[in-house]
Amino acid sequence: MRILDSAPPGLSDRRRRLLLDVLLWVVVAAPVGYAGVSPPYPGYAVPLLAGKLLVLAVAVLASRRHPLVAVVLVLLGPLVDGNFVFAIPVFSYLAGRRGTGVGPAVTVFLLVAAGGTALNLVLLGTGAATWFLLASVLLFAAVFPWLVGRYRRQQRELADAGRRHVEALVREERGAAERIRLRERARIAGEMHDSLGHDLSLIALRAAALEVAADLDDRHRVAAGELRASVSAATERLHEIIGVLREDCGGSLRPSGETVADLVDGAREAGLAVRLDAAPAVAELPAMTGHAAHRVVREALTNAARYAPGAAVDVRLTRDGDRVAVSVVNDAAPAGPLPGPRSRGSGLLALAERVRLAGGTLDAGHRPDGGFAVRAVLPATAPPPDAIEPGAPAEEPLGRPERGLEAERRLHDARRRVRRSLLVALLAPAGFALVLSLVYYPVATAGTVLDRATFERMPVGTARADLAGLPRRQVERPMSDDRSDCEYYTDGNFPLAQPTWRLCFTDGRLTSKEWIA
Repeated sequence: MRILDSAPPGLSDRRRRLLLDVLLWVVVAAPVGYAGVSPPYPGYAVPLLAGKLLVLAVAVLASRRHPLVAVVLVLLGPLVDGNFVFAIPVFSYLAGRRGTGVGPAVTVFLLVAAGGTALNLVLLGTGAATWFLLASVLLFAAVFPWLVGRYRRQQRELADAGRRHVEALVREERGAAERIRLRERARIAGEMHDSLGHDLSLIALRAAALEVAADLDDRHRVAAGELRASVSAATERLHEIIGVLREDCGGSLRPSGETVADLVDGAREAGLAVRLDAAPAVAELPAMTGHAAHRVVREALTNAARYAPGAAVDVRLTRDGDRVAVSVVNDAAPAGPLPGPRSRGSGLLALAERVRLAGGTLDAGHRPDGGFAVRAVLPATAPPPDAIEPGAPAEEPLGRPERGLEAERRLHDARRRVRRSLLVALLAPAGFALVLSLVYYPVATAGTVLDRATFERMPVGTARADLAGLPRRQVERPMSDDRSDCEYYTDGNFPLAQPTWRLCFTDGRLTSKEWIA
């Protein structure tokens, strides 16, 4: 046991399969071996027994990769030893269980049935009853176990499909929850970047104003410079840490009720020279348009405070029909931008996306006089629900995604195959038996039926040639009856047409007649 536990997984699997194959061989070889060691003992008993056991060993080895080969071997075995019939259902079941296709299996069974019919009825001259018995053995010992094995295989596939379906759903639910969580974190990070970046820029602007104030002594001027430098460094670190996580969504973390006028007032308090020109018609805007306009002004004021301190800024909001124009223009910086790293433009890229999702357009760039202009055109009315772009932010559905639907489809197909296989396993043998009976019955009863009235009118002692209504041929004699001077006829009982009447003759005359129970 310790050796098996320490063996590699592949080696353990091979040993397990070998052990199962040996046990299978012992089971199927037991009837053949028992019959071979039982008396009488002909001279060729030992080599014949060895050959039969070897055939069973080959069938066991072939049953894993080529299970139909094993089925053919044991179906041919009864030609040598009738005890091979015990191995037929075992290997037929394994052929169905181990994934043999329907087409090859049906072909093998049909060829065996045709070959057995030709061998028994044509070459060996056996009777119809013997043929019917052998055909029934093929049906119930080979076809039916194969159908049961196939059903079990599909049942196992159904269980595997159900397990994969559950795993896919769990993965998709976890992925959807994770995507929502990451999106929310990115949205919050983007809002923090925008709002804190704006506030930090205004703080840096105020520190710069203190730094150049004429009535401030040198010690406080140095402190103001250090404060401005620290704020600029903090702004850049904020940009590096969470600016790359920007992902716009429909929601907003801006202060409740904050308007464009509030933004402008805050910038003025920080020392920025801002002029606001807002038409009364833009006071009431759709939520998405108002938020986009707020973002445009905030981003533009932040950039002006950071890269053009001391420059005049002009903010305009005008309405023309169903469009609202937002314009933020600043002059060239009198003393250049605040010290700090160069802008990478990610804020304007995110702003352009926000304006696009609101149904508008954004244009931003340097002016010929050295200033900078940010202009956006937004819809003045809310778009209908069916006009929202596919890329617009929306709550991600928690329903089954594509992979989950594919897993559900495979599970549904597997269930349908299992139900169909079960019906076939139950109904096919009965149908085959009925067809077999319908084929056998006319052959067995042709010219062999003796009705009761005719039987009762036959007087004992009458010459055979004078018996009226005697059928032209007999049915096979029962194996339990060894009387060779009697003839057997049937009354046409379905489906086996078994012997019903026995007429015995002596010297060509009827000496006795009786009904066989």
